[in-house]
Amino acid sequence: MTQDQVAQELGLNRAKVLRMLAAARMDGTVQIRVLSHQSNCVALERQLEKRFKLERAIVVPVPKQAEQLPEIIGGVLGEYMTDILKENMTIGLGWGKTLSACLPAIPQQVDTHMSVVSLLGGLTRVNTFNPSEFAWRLGDRLAAEAYLIAAPVFAPDERTRDALLTHPGIREVFRRSENLDTAIVSVGDLSPGSTFNRYGLLERDEIISLQKAGAVGDILCRFIDADGEVVDHEVNRRVVAVDPRSLRTARKVVLASGGWHKYAAIKGAMKLLSPQVVVTDLEVAQQLLGE
Repeated sequence: MTQDQVAQELGLNRAKVLRMLAAARMDGTVQIRVLSHQSNCVALERQLEKRFKLERAIVVPVPKQAEQLPEIIGGVLGEYMTDILKENMTIGLGWGKTLSACLPAIPQQVDTHMSVVSLLGGLTRVNTFNPSEFAWRLGDRLAAEAYLIAAPVFAPDERTRDALLTHPGIREVFRRSENLDTAIVSVGDLSPGSTFNRYGLLERDEIISLQKAGAVGDILCRFIDADGEVVDHEVNRRVVAVDPRSLRTARKVVLASGGWHKYAAIKGAMKLLSPQVVVTDLEVAQQLLGE
């Protein structure tokens, strides 16, 4: 039915119908899924699964407007998450624009007895995407208990970081991260448009120094090289976050990230995490298979 027809049927004005539909889309009550799948994406999924011994690969087409890619990957991730949700499960979470975009695709849950564990501290300067807020919002959507690291993700020095990790509440979060049913993470990069550059989370000389040390991007704000090794750098020694290498103990690791500028970081993350599920775009999938 058209919006005018709905308004007449319900005895409402069209503007109110528009607002109600928009709210239903945002909270997941109404979802729109495009079920047609380009055949080349399907073929790439099967090849990725075979090459990397994955349980599941999901490949999305590259949109004409590149800035839409995080939202597309996040939406598909949300659909996948909805399919695997179970009572009493514990989910560990990374952060970023891609992961945040999964929220509208997940219907509101009730009585799940789930737990959501944020795997890194929060940002002291942020516009839209904060690890703590994302974990809290997903926890609310899943009717889950949320466990947050109530500390900045970057401590001023290694000594302060070590002191923060002795806090009983933070120790509890780290303990829960050792027994995850599913860990869901993305990767960041060091390009001029990256979160680290946009929000000034690190000083310019720190980013340059990380690049000289071989860093191509980060997982949970720990910087890695293209071979998936955590680089030896002082920034990594003051991160208040779960070490991504420990995520291998999770029963399932889901890596969701895309964009040509993130390819090197995604490649490194594949080596470090050995994920069971990968959600990415066609260009990155082709490059992963081409090497």
